[in-house]
Amino acid sequence: MPLAGIALAPLLVSPLAPPSPRGSAAAVSAEPARRRRALRRVRCSAAAASGGGELSRATLLWRAVKLPLYSVALVPLTVGTAAAYNHAGLFFARRYFGLLAAAVLVITWLNLSNDVYDSDTGADKNKKESVVNIVGSRAVTEYAANVSLLLGFGGLFWAFAEAGDVRFIVLVLCAILCGYVYQCPPFRLSYRGLGEPLCFAAFGPLATSAFYFSNSSRSISSGAVLLPLTKTVIASSILVGLTTTLILFCSHFHQIEGDRAVGKMSPLVRIGTKTGATLVTVAIGALYTLLAAFGISRCLPPSCIVLGALTLPLGKWVVDYVQRNHDDDTKIFMAKYYCVRLHALLGMALASGLVLARNGVLA
Repeated sequence: MPLAGIALAPLLVSPLAPPSPRGSAAAVSAEPARRRRALRRVRCSAAAASGGGELSRATLLWRAVKLPLYSVALVPLTVGTAAAYNHAGLFFARRYFGLLAAAVLVITWLNLSNDVYDSDTGADKNKKESVVNIVGSRAVTEYAANVSLLLGFGGLFWAFAEAGDVRFIVLVLCAILCGYVYQCPPFRLSYRGLGEPLCFAAFGPLATSAFYFSNSSRSISSGAVLLPLTKTVIASSILVGLTTTLILFCSHFHQIEGDRAVGKMSPLVRIGTKTGATLVTVAIGALYTLLAAFGISRCLPPSCIVLGALTLPLGKWVVDYVQRNHDDDTKIFMAKYYCVRLHALLGMALASGLVLARNGVLA
């Protein structure tokens, strides 16, 4: 499944452990070289976290593209589609990939416009990986964002014409509206600390349910055959919303001083990193408690619970990493990428579990 690649993508930017020495003599001779390499890595990480130093253009482009974060387009679509398949055995491959392209374009608009409006407030003044700073033009970045959104709308309305379910287009437009009021003037609700609730609503109940309804079908003989709203898709959308919100929340740990300077009152600016780390622990605990509760109440099939439980070690890894490094800007930068892995792998577990249950495996 495509989720696997997204989940592993952060490995490309994760620091690698040094190789083990093969012999005592080799270890002694290699020690100074290893220390020099380790020191260079620490200096580069510190420079990246503080905004100082020079990063390669390839690194800047990688961070600007934010490829791993595009899992937030992939997971709601895949889980919603799997929920439709679980309920009615429906899967429209052409529609799925068309919606995937449209969702990626909408997320591109979200990322580019976020850089545009953060450049207006000065929040990205020292952020070298900002697209506005890389391109050197606010106007060009804004134009690219608007073109992406228009093309994304084209794909979404094409899918609506295919499905014939008005609930799909209403919910997906509401999700996009959440993205607009999150960052765009005159609202900029993220500056008031409301980014996380908007993120949960947009990518959880709104987008996941919308993509579920996109699998309704229209035929000449019977007209539109609409899917009912089920407890399975509601439960799945809540879990997807929680893991997406964790990504956003953890992305603020290393930006507190910059956010405070421009009046962006994110939750972490208000509560601090120590309390924020505790909140991450509570959120991960709530995530797996809900997963178990949804299994006990039969909102989700046993296959989803079994596969979802396999991600517990990754959830614990996120908790431990944030607890250890919440006040270290150099290291906590990676926390959002570890949350991306959790988001992608749990999404893959839910989608796979729904497909397996439809086929009688752990149903």
